[in-house]
Amino acid sequence: MSEVPIVRLADIEAAREVLAGVAVRTPMEESRWLSQLAGGSVSLKCENLQRTGSFKIRGAYLRISRLSEEERARGVVAASAGNHAQGVALAASLLGIRSTVFMPEGAPIPKEKATRAYGADVVFHGKYIDQALVAARKFADETGAVLIHPFDHEDIVAGQGTTGLEVLEQVPDVRTVLVPTGGGGLIAGMAVAIKALRPDVRVIGVQAEGAAALPASLLAGEPVPLEQMSTMADGIAVGCPGEVPFAAIRGAVDEVLTVSEESLSRALLSLLERAKMVVEPAGAAAVAAMLDDPKRFETPAVAVLSGGNIDPLLLGKVIRHGMASAGRYLNLQVLIPDAPGGLATLLTELAELQANVLEVVHERISPTLLLDEVEVQVQLETRGPDHASTLLTRLRERGYTVHE
Repeated sequence: MSEVPIVRLADIEAAREVLAGVAVRTPMEESRWLSQLAGGSVSLKCENLQRTGSFKIRGAYLRISRLSEEERARGVVAASAGNHAQGVALAASLLGIRSTVFMPEGAPIPKEKATRAYGADVVFHGKYIDQALVAARKFADETGAVLIHPFDHEDIVAGQGTTGLEVLEQVPDVRTVLVPTGGGGLIAGMAVAIKALRPDVRVIGVQAEGAAALPASLLAGEPVPLEQMSTMADGIAVGCPGEVPFAAIRGAVDEVLTVSEESLSRALLSLLERAKMVVEPAGAAAVAAMLDDPKRFETPAVAVLSGGNIDPLLLGKVIRHGMASAGRYLNLQVLIPDAPGGLATLLTELAELQANVLEVVHERISPTLLLDEVEVQVQLETRGPDHASTLLTRLRERGYTVHE
């Protein structure tokens, strides 16, 4: 078995020189609302504002720039749900190299279109990134194209690690850095850079509960594949961490947390409303962990927004889901008299309680209803959990039978 390459600070510093003028030094924005919750300074590292909309251009460009002329002539191939795809496509285009990208079926349409626009040929295969990666490897074997792995290569890890150098420069007194984590390339590179320069800083990875391969892998001491995954955070839906990043994660990452789909939705919505930042579910993972337990992390803290490439249709769904998770939507079944004015009276009551009615459905025929009853299913927009609780109490005080 070949020895796993080790990425060091010198590799990351060298990567920065190569990426000068290619990758953007992304903004670091202090977040007042997160700072208030955490009781200390919290800042957002905005890789969602990076070229191609995520950090992936850093590693992709470094890897491709180091190919030999003979390798460049054969072209490159990659597998990605979209962010690595765009990074590879743009990097290859900048370097004048042909690129092919295998994407999982159902990959976000904007990511597919952007990948094509950057000059890559796109092929759909499989349900998950891991399955697309198998097809990409086969393509590489058959055509001679060089596989640009999304995370399991020392150049990829070193390129992503330049994000860590920027974090230390932008927040010199940082104590905690939270990083969305899938295959491990970003957190591995960042952890190597941060720990080499500031070993006292805690580096924490955040995974989606439905696609969290790292906890079991760390327990086993080696990458362990998941049998199945289920998460809307396609950017971190990776069934098995890579060997190269895993070696760095074992030695340099302090902790790996998981967050629920509800937490991801709530974080995405909060970032839209409070920070005016458009992020994809994966990009919101670090903020989701902070919202779950804001007092847990020593400040100053930095949460990395790893990507902002989200399908507008998914964004609409996530906003609704996030509002529901935040207690901003309320779905009720209310029994009212089957008499003229019964519905109007209920709607008047809701208006007086300052609830915004989004949808109303009548149910007149049901074995559970009395002859003089009608069940009204009503979807409401509220100002939050306290308002929702007050609304329920008032309706019941006024004689309505209400079920959530």
